[in-house]
Amino acid sequence: MNVSSWSIKNPIAAIMVFVLLTFAGVIAYNSMKVQNFPDLDVPNITITASLPGASPGQMETDVARKLENAIASINGLKNIYTKVQDGVATITAEFRLEKDTQEALDEVRSAVSQVRADLPGDLRDPVINKLNLSGAPVLAYTIASSQMDDEALSWFVDDTISRKLIAVKGVGAVTRVGGVNREVRVALDAGKMQSLGVTASQVSRQLSAIQMDTAGGRTNLGSAEQPVRTLATVKSAQELAQMEIALGDASPTGGAARRVRLDQVATVQDTIAEPRSAALLNGKPVVGFEITRSKGASEVEAGRGVRTALEELKKSRPDLQITEAFDFVTPVEEEYSASLTLLIEGALLAVLVVWLFLRDWRATIVSSIALPLSVIPAFIGMAYLGFSINVVTLLALSLVIGILVDDAIVEVENIERHIRMGKTPYQAAMEAADEIGLAVIATTFTLIAVFLPTAFMSGIAGKFFKQFGWTAALAVFASLVVARMLTP
Repeated sequence: MNVSSWSIKNPIAAIMVFVLLTFAGVIAYNSMKVQNFPDLDVPNITITASLPGASPGQMETDVARKLENAIASINGLKNIYTKVQDGVATITAEFRLEKDTQEALDEVRSAVSQVRADLPGDLRDPVINKLNLSGAPVLAYTIASSQMDDEALSWFVDDTISRKLIAVKGVGAVTRVGGVNREVRVALDAGKMQSLGVTASQVSRQLSAIQMDTAGGRTNLGSAEQPVRTLATVKSAQELAQMEIALGDASPTGGAARRVRLDQVATVQDTIAEPRSAALLNGKPVVGFEITRSKGASEVEAGRGVRTALEELKKSRPDLQITEAFDFVTPVEEEYSASLTLLIEGALLAVLVVWLFLRDWRATIVSSIALPLSVIPAFIGMAYLGFSINVVTLLALSLVIGILVDDAIVEVENIERHIRMGKTPYQAAMEAADEIGLAVIATTFTLIAVFLPTAFMSGIAGKFFKQFGWTAALAVFASLVVARMLTP
């Protein structure tokens, strides 16, 4: 079917098609996320196994090697990297890029669960995660208050701020930096323990059994059932110090086992843990927190939501002094604005060049209309494929912005030639569009054949250029539709 002839005979229908495409393209553009770089889905799986107190040698022989052997037979595995430290073994399984990340994660979890019984009994359950390349912090803040010390500020960040910010759309995690952790310290007195015959393991076992809050079954209360819970907790360090420790065996005279209070064999303090990290601002210790966006979210959207939430928090708590220490959102906004500005400038320059060479206002106007009508519908395909507005997609549009008017120029120039031959505009448009149609289609698909293969490149580069190739191809194809339907 000759699409150009149909469009010339039915101009209202052709115009309405592009009105709808433009409307859908604007909606698709507004729904897309603004990011610095596209999210990469790399099939790298990390296994973290923790055994407190174990030496690196023990972690290697008893944990790391068994986990390595378990995952070594998984299909598509490329490399295994293992890092062993005191009490922690971290294993990274690198798969071929063609393997689905979720499939790799499920297979690694299955392999680890099969050897879990062969690992040390006191080993904490291994934590298995896929590599998240979008996990870099986008904002960092420090917090100070005249009414709270470091311990209270640290808990305020962990509790209040984290819960408030994690509810912001686009925020994936809130991590405290610096500060301190509360610790109830039980310092055993070796001399008193030896005189009373109490061992450290006895104290440890009984302390670990204290904090208990479990289901206790059901009981009949009148004509109804009432759930029962078993509560065995202490609410303060003083209560813990008054707890009685059983000394083991019963007395030789047959009486009950002897008991001593914990404060008779140990000193109990409600204090803070030894700091393992520190945050400094201008050389001074501070309590800070970092915000990480979730995968697929926009840095710009997450940053605006975080700033709004913190402004509300400062209004409700005037004593808080929140200082922005690191900002990765503003550079993304600036790059986005600069890229759009360059894109518009490039389009205007392309139209200017058309006028300088053709010296025809009608051809210039048609070309200027063809440019946005080629770019805007491309956003429909980009949104459908899950792309975002980032450096790569904007680069693709910037590169093809001058190509998008080629088809329209060829169509208009050929129609003008037929008009100069004495034909009516209707007859000239019908014959010229039919005459040049195959050449225009061949030219467009040649350009698509150049750009689209970059979307199927292998390696990490292929992960980036996937969005580049498809964006360029969609825009060029949209320019063909404009040239064949709207331009004539």
